[in-house]
Amino acid sequence: MVGKIIKGIAGFYYIHVPEKGIYECKARGVFRNKKIKPLIGDNVEIDILENEDMKGNILEILPRKNSLVRPTVANIDQVVIVFAVENPKPNFNLLDKFLIMAERENISVVICFNKVDTVSDEDLDDIRSIYKDTGYDVLLTSATKDIGISPLRKILYDKTTVFAGPSGVGKSSILNLIQSVEMLETGEVSVKIKRGKHTTRHATLLAFDKDSYVVDTPGFSSLYIDEIEKDDLKNYFIEFKKYEDNCKFYGCNHISEPDCAVKHALENGEISKLRYESYKMLYDELKDIRRW
Repeated sequence: MVGKIIKGIAGFYYIHVPEKGIYECKARGVFRNKKIKPLIGDNVEIDILENEDMKGNILEILPRKNSLVRPTVANIDQVVIVFAVENPKPNFNLLDKFLIMAERENISVVICFNKVDTVSDEDLDDIRSIYKDTGYDVLLTSATKDIGISPLRKILYDKTTVFAGPSGVGKSSILNLIQSVEMLETGEVSVKIKRGKHTTRHATLLAFDKDSYVVDTPGFSSLYIDEIEKDDLKNYFIEFKKYEDNCKFYGCNHISEPDCAVKHALENGEISKLRYESYKMLYDELKDIRRW
């Protein structure tokens, strides 16, 4: 029987098998011996020990198509990055770091700005303009006013989606709205893995519809991209790509090089100044890291 890991805690893994339910399983010792750790989102083959009590063992972890380190989740189709437009104000440098992580794993991204009812239309336009030329989808939502939740719900079908963002941005509130309409087996999940409706402490994968999953993750206040070489950073700012062939120097880092097409686009307002300043800040951070 094949299912997907929706939760792992204290050596137990909870496997969602479509149209069957959720099985509590332990991983075989062979995984520990090979230093293989099952991840949330892994598709696994399980052996049923007690059908009535929904218990079994994980026999095999099927091949992963990708994985993220923070949050630690496998087989992701897309990431919805949730930031508030106010309370707390968005940390765009932190948002850019998460975009970089998703780009490295070739995972599609949707940017969701929540609490849109708390700021003016002019402020919303300013925030949206930062990412309008990047190619990322940008959704505007308000969990308290139920604004933008229906379009967000539509993009979740037939996908495994990670919801990620800092604490306090309304991520869990958005998921609770989606859950109240769409989630299946939520009572069973709540009993088995004791998922609350408040602060998220562990990554949790929630099943709704047959092949649709969302991953609720703990809030984060920092991310690290230390493993990226400074000369590779430009590859993860996707709006730079259409200009790079026109740079004078091959491998231009768009910092101090002359005749840089990216900087020309910046001057012409075709690239967000805030995004470029974020790029320079991250470039300087990576430049200062001592490589051994």
